[in-house]
Amino acid sequence: MKSIVAPFLDIVSASSDISDISLQLDKLPKHLVDCFPWPVYKNETAVNFSIAASDSHVLLKFRVKEKNIRAINTTINSPVYEDSCVEFFIAFDDAGYYNFEFNCIGTRLAEYGKNRKHRRFLPPSAIEKIVTTTVIKHVEEDFYLWHLTIMMPFGTFKHHDLTNIRNQGCRANFYKCGDKLPSPHYIVWSPVFTAEPDFHQPKYFGELIFGTDASFTR
Repeated sequence: MKSIVAPFLDIVSASSDISDISLQLDKLPKHLVDCFPWPVYKNETAVNFSIAASDSHVLLKFRVKEKNIRAINTTINSPVYEDSCVEFFIAFDDAGYYNFEFNCIGTRLAEYGKNRKHRRFLPPSAIEKIVTTTVIKHVEEDFYLWHLTIMMPFGTFKHHDLTNIRNQGCRANFYKCGDKLPSPHYIVWSPVFTAEPDFHQPKYFGELIFGTDASFTR
């Protein structure tokens, strides 16, 4: 099983400039999203991410290189997975897990539930508190390079009372997809073992711990 220790950035607060946070995340390890569990969908898309936390936020930066980007969805909880999309799934316990999905212009979808069939959207009032910034560049031929930085306040996790996640052990996975792109693809960080594409597989989540001064035990 894959695992990550996400460091703390003590300087981050609700008033922090997300551009500065993006630069801080660039200094951290880059974790590859490079597993194609369903080979029929394999293509040249390249993805990595950096993750950290503060005393008030979970912090993420995705970096994607792909062909033919799509950004049709512009409203909260619209089907961003049809666009050029990255996703972050996280479980703090066995009661359920959150799925956060973002297209390349920062439109977001967020749900919580026990499994794929039993999920509810998080309220827009919570999702609106997530701050994002994106950079999109046309780099070569049909290839685009886009970066998405995310500041996710603890209040976004509506089903948990998170006040301090230092040394918090979690389970998580990170994904890249694009259901309606000319070349649909489904890429994962922690391998998933199903016959068909399915990101809603918490049993295959990897281990994630926020902080560096304690060991993680499941």
